[in-house]
Amino acid sequence: MIKFWNKRLKDGIVTQNLELDEELKNIRKEISDSVKKKFAGSLAIRMVDSGSCNACEAECNALSNPYYDLERLGISFVASPRHADVMLLSGIMTFNMTPHVKDAYEQIPAPKWVISLGDCPAMMAPFDKTYAINAPVDQHLPITHHIAGCPPSPLDIIKGLLEFLKKI
Repeated sequence: MIKFWNKRLKDGIVTQNLELDEELKNIRKEISDSVKKKFAGSLAIRMVDSGSCNACEAECNALSNPYYDLERLGISFVASPRHADVMLLSGIMTFNMTPHVKDAYEQIPAPKWVISLGDCPAMMAPFDKTYAINAPVDQHLPITHHIAGCPPSPLDIIKGLLEFLKKI
């Protein structure tokens, strides 16, 4: 045990990525400024799963951990579409979820935007169009921005949110 602590004290924290930390610092600043300017300091996102494997949701959960901490930037995930500014849609659009996704979209007050997350909503995932799949999502909802990846990493999601904020 003494060897471990001596090595730890000598090496320091080896999990740090200083380049990533600097990049995230710059992205955080841009997002925070943009949210303050365009959404009066608070952007509410309603995450909707239209039939996914939950990998995108797991990556979005990481956005709430202390390292990424979107809440600090003024971005929060809300439980009701009536409290949301943006719908973050993940998963392949299934036949059974289509009316529920459309209903959630209708409940978001105007102005409203949809961001699709992952490869599934755009049918870039390895799925065939069958009776159970109503994808791609852009046939049913107006997609403002797409964040690609299977699943996209938390950093990719943050970069995608920044691109969305610049786009609107």
